[in-house]
Amino acid sequence: MATRVVSKNLFNFKPLGKLDPGAKALAEQHEQMRTSPEAKDMVKRIEELCLRHDPESNKEYTEILRAAVVPVMVALAENEAFAFGGEQTNTTFIKVPTTHDGEFDVPVEVYTPKCLEEETKRAAYIHAHGGGAIALTAVDVRKVVQCTAVDLNAVTFNVDYRLAPETKCPNNIKDFYEVIKYVSKNAESLGIDPAKIVIAGESGGGYICLGAMVLLAENNETNLVKLAMPQIPMVDDYCFSDPLAMTKEEREAHASMRKIWRDLIAADFEEQKSSPHLFPGKASEELLEKFPPTIILESEFDMFITEASRLANRLRRAGRLLEFVVIPGATHMSIYIPGTKNNEDFTETIKTIATEYIHS
Repeated sequence: MATRVVSKNLFNFKPLGKLDPGAKALAEQHEQMRTSPEAKDMVKRIEELCLRHDPESNKEYTEILRAAVVPVMVALAENEAFAFGGEQTNTTFIKVPTTHDGEFDVPVEVYTPKCLEEETKRAAYIHAHGGGAIALTAVDVRKVVQCTAVDLNAVTFNVDYRLAPETKCPNNIKDFYEVIKYVSKNAESLGIDPAKIVIAGESGGGYICLGAMVLLAENNETNLVKLAMPQIPMVDDYCFSDPLAMTKEEREAHASMRKIWRDLIAADFEEQKSSPHLFPGKASEELLEKFPPTIILESEFDMFITEASRLANRLRRAGRLLEFVVIPGATHMSIYIPGTKNNEDFTETIKTIATEYIHS
């Protein structure tokens, strides 16, 4: 059993109990977009596809989701508030060879803060992008993650892991896991301090990060990672429970999440539904005790708040939780919208984590 971590208890945000004005404006904007005839037709079609479990519906659902998610993320990245990331970092590219699902080189974009170019013992931040583990690429989130590299003052590895449904569990999480191993093994040549490797991911990337944490625990490799930071993560199968007991956001997302987990991510849902490779929140107490020191970042009105809270409680009891941060009044995406209080709170939280937990 690993030594129990000691929290500095740095974050004590008070729940707002309602949407922050920035999050409310974002929610109203989304609702307005859903009123057009085209949007109504798309929503109806998604609802129909969520009730089907066949290759044709899986293909169409994936195409619709990707077509909807990618433009939103690309438009967000074009916000001038994210310009400083590209200005203050240099971008290079590496490929990490893997053999767990055929021979495949995982593409990784590397963002190095210009102020760190001459240093040889730099912190590393290994990132898995969001998109439900079925959409987006490292390129789509490049500008946003470059800013994270600056905020954390760390060399950042933006991992282009393979997506579902083309790549199934556990091969998706193994792509990310292999990059962690590669960075650790090649720390000296990469100019990385092997004692300061951080892993993270948001939403579907949070699941990818958590899945890699399971693999690290299973293989007794927790020592490779100083800190894990899953953010607004997909954690477990709570979406399969009774919607009447869910929050508004959970209830609205549960049908789509059932489709994503059962038909797109899982290779064989019935066989894998008890596996922590598919649902990291089902890791045993013994595995949780081997997790890296963890900070979970959440939003008060996130669609994954219940499952993330449950995991945080289990990790705290296992002695592996450093902080459970819940941004007040925030929704799933509002913490990333520049100019909002949610984004301000989130960014300051990230900077504090860098100072107090990564570089200390």
